[in-house]
Amino acid sequence: MATLRDLEIGKTATIVSVGGDGALRQHFLDMGLIPGEQVSLVKFAPMGDPMELMVHGYELTLRLADAENIGVTDVRATSDRDYQDDEAERAGAHLMESFHPGIGEGPVKSDRPDDGDPGEGKLTFALIGNQNCGKTTLFNQLTGSNQHVGNFPGVTVDRKSGSIKGHPETEVVDLPGIYSLSPYTSEEIVSRQYILEEKPSAIINIIDATNIERNLYLTMQVLELGIPVVLALNMMDEMRGNGGSIRINEMEEILQIPVVPISAIKGEGIQELITHAIHIARYHEVPGRADFCDKNDHNGAVHRTIHATMRLIEDHAERAEIPVRFAASKLIEGDHLVEEALKLTQNEKDTMGHIVRQLEEERGLDRAAAMADMRFLFIRRLCAETVIKPKESREHARSRKIDRVLTGKWTAIPLFVLIMAGVFYLTFSVVGLFLQNLLASGIGALTQAVDHGLTAAGVSAPVHSLIIDAIFNGVGTVLSFVPIIVVLFFFLSMLEDSGYMARVAFVMDKLLRKIGLSGRSIVPLLIGFGCTVPAVMSTRTLPSTRDRRMTTVMIPFMSCSAKVPIYAFFSAAFFPRQAGLVMVCLYALGIAMAILVAFFSKNMMFRGEAVPFVMELPNYRLPGLKNVLRLMWDKARDFLQRAFTVIFVGTIIVWFLQTFDFGLNMVSDSQDSMLAAVAGLIAPVFRPLGLGDWRIVTSVISGFMAKESIVSMISILFGSVAKLTASISTLSAVTFLVFCLLYTPCIAAIASIKREQGWKYATGTVVFQCVVAWILAFLVHLVGTALGLG
Repeated sequence: MATLRDLEIGKTATIVSVGGDGALRQHFLDMGLIPGEQVSLVKFAPMGDPMELMVHGYELTLRLADAENIGVTDVRATSDRDYQDDEAERAGAHLMESFHPGIGEGPVKSDRPDDGDPGEGKLTFALIGNQNCGKTTLFNQLTGSNQHVGNFPGVTVDRKSGSIKGHPETEVVDLPGIYSLSPYTSEEIVSRQYILEEKPSAIINIIDATNIERNLYLTMQVLELGIPVVLALNMMDEMRGNGGSIRINEMEEILQIPVVPISAIKGEGIQELITHAIHIARYHEVPGRADFCDKNDHNGAVHRTIHATMRLIEDHAERAEIPVRFAASKLIEGDHLVEEALKLTQNEKDTMGHIVRQLEEERGLDRAAAMADMRFLFIRRLCAETVIKPKESREHARSRKIDRVLTGKWTAIPLFVLIMAGVFYLTFSVVGLFLQNLLASGIGALTQAVDHGLTAAGVSAPVHSLIIDAIFNGVGTVLSFVPIIVVLFFFLSMLEDSGYMARVAFVMDKLLRKIGLSGRSIVPLLIGFGCTVPAVMSTRTLPSTRDRRMTTVMIPFMSCSAKVPIYAFFSAAFFPRQAGLVMVCLYALGIAMAILVAFFSKNMMFRGEAVPFVMELPNYRLPGLKNVLRLMWDKARDFLQRAFTVIFVGTIIVWFLQTFDFGLNMVSDSQDSMLAAVAGLIAPVFRPLGLGDWRIVTSVISGFMAKESIVSMISILFGSVAKLTASISTLSAVTFLVFCLLYTPCIAAIASIKREQGWKYATGTVVFQCVVAWILAFLVHLVGTALGLG
């Protein structure tokens, strides 16, 4: 039998079997790869793997190895008809005529004393939806909260919450973007646990109206939970602009829930959505429909199986506090988490086995495929009766044209290199550099004016030194690098919001797999060039613990923006004419070390294979200026907070230790200070690197608090660039740069690693990176000395 791997570009086939087992196979089914479905091969990645498929009207990526497990038949040339949905042809029955509450079906009764009485107290709303459906944009519209909006799958990795504007008695929780409530990714588990355990007052289910079939699959599962639901049809402006429409009243009648057309990015329909959400939450109006199978067609077997299972587990589901319909569906699929929670007896497990075998015999499909087929058949019928689709959206047509270049076989990687090189060039040599010099000049002029003012006022020497040497020279030097950080994040957020980052993952998957990672790891690694903290947090989007930990090990080797001040300061001081080349070499060395560490660790600490690359490719969209500016402000604010907290406190402490001796007498020579004594105890460790100067050691220690503080410490301790270049050799400067590149990230980054992986892993990261940094810096110093470069 032919498999999906055998399919050629421009060919379409019908899926006949989906192999494999466990959560991954369930994920394939949830993504629409079910027997009987049409699938078309659009292209291969530039390196030949993975492949891009068209299924249910959206693009899905899949590796060749996984494609081998999917059997196909009826291979033919792709026609325009294959890109269109044939709901009417495959639907058959009319849904409004086939509505049939069965045993245990119908509207779920409220646990309130009187369903007619509005509830009191705080109302909580779970905001749930697929990735890339505009969920976080809607969250911003509802709450006015400052959240980053991205266009890469899984950008929402934290639980964010806020009250609806004008309604302080409410709380909206922005759950991670997911495709189903099956336990495949950590995001799906987190979202499901929140809904089942926290029991929100209502659910706001946002779906992309331009990709409605894909998005409604999650809705089918949400309706089974017996919780009030309002359906928000987002991107209706695009839908209308492409000649499509949705019969809202008919969809409401079929689904038996409020359906509200909105445009989250334009703010259209938001007030109506809020009104409906608060109403159904206050009056606990649960969905009027939770049954999606027609007992008169081939899904009659599914219908009987669900109801037989519900009768079998009803008391167990009640004790486990899991909605019985949802529990039955998941148990039939083979969901191990639900099975464990229900605690069935052996006799009940045997009975369940008989029920499932009967289903599989009647349907000719396994249990999971039968359930997925039932849901997608309902969705096709729903769309046939309520959705008028355009032939192809302008956004999709535009994306296909752009992808011919940005993901082309010969153009993808060169363009990626050029794009990233352009970002770094504009950041460090043009826009960012200009703004940095402008701010530095302003800080310098202000420092000089304050210095003259303090001198004229006859301020005491210690206070004068504190204000000028510690605050203005120390913190001021770091602040001058704010423009570079802001500009870098501006460009990175533009790429992320446009949808390009998802393509980068598609293009780079095969290359990263050689070092044991998935293409999805490229995004955390790229974010690492901006800041290690959000990069570590973004590893939550990776489906496996192995990939998350392996990527986390690599991230600190990426030169984050906090290291830029160090590179720029030393390059300007020691290599003024080759500053750009030095910066490029440092970035390249960090990347090379990350690859080397990953290559060795994949066969030692992280044995196994990278997770499958199953990912939806969103359409390209113009980045929202408001979202980009919001991200820039968030990053600038974070940096400024650190500058005036961690760095400020660290600078004051170091200034105090450097200015006074143990008798609290102000010293004229820093070598007599407390700091010199403390650093002298550690200096022998750095002496083999040619970095035995206590001032250098002190700056390294301060780097544990924040990498930016290294520059301020150097400025304070040496006093001027001339004194720095006179005190250490060029070789020592190179060695110092290599050490700073590779040694442990800042406290904030370590805290984020601890939060994601635990103290043991965070501590191991600190020790590992310090050892690697010391060894490589020692080798650089050794080779340089042997070549007579000292």
